Amino acid sequence: MSINAVTLERRIAARPETVFSFFTDREKWLSWMGRDGEFSFEPGGAYRTNVNGDHVAEGRFVEIDPPKRIVFTWGWIEDDMPVPPGSSTVEITLEPVPEGTLLRLVHRDLPSPEAGAAHEEGWTHYVERLAVVAAGGDPGPDAWM
Repeated sequence: MSINAVTLERRIAARPETVFSFFTDREKWLSWMGRDGEFSFEPGGAYRTNVNGDHVAEGRFVEIDPPKRIVFTWGWIEDDMPVPPGSSTVEITLEPVPEGTLLRLVHRDLPSPEAGAAHEEGWTHYVERLAVVAAGGDPGPDAWM
């Protein structure tokens, strides 16, 4: 079991209910992360998403507690990515604050410091896009596609 984890916090100018909807609606999810995907938004439900044209992530939803918390397993189907599907866990908590929502993302059980650094870079990029779109803005095309 690895102790490598990524923790990010981001204030988003939208209510928790609004931010939460971007984790439980396919079109909204794909507006900030992913080119395509299939999602079964329920505990135990699977997802598979083509994140940027080259990398496909898949896992299962573990817990969905609107509008406060969502937990899902995460991994990549490519052989060159050392994080197989289901091998790591992403926990997102949403806390109401005066400016909107404080999003806290914790990605646990990454296999190495290198995998941690790569996922920190990825989540930083995508959470920034989420913050823009959840607040009603247009994040534009994903530069990583």
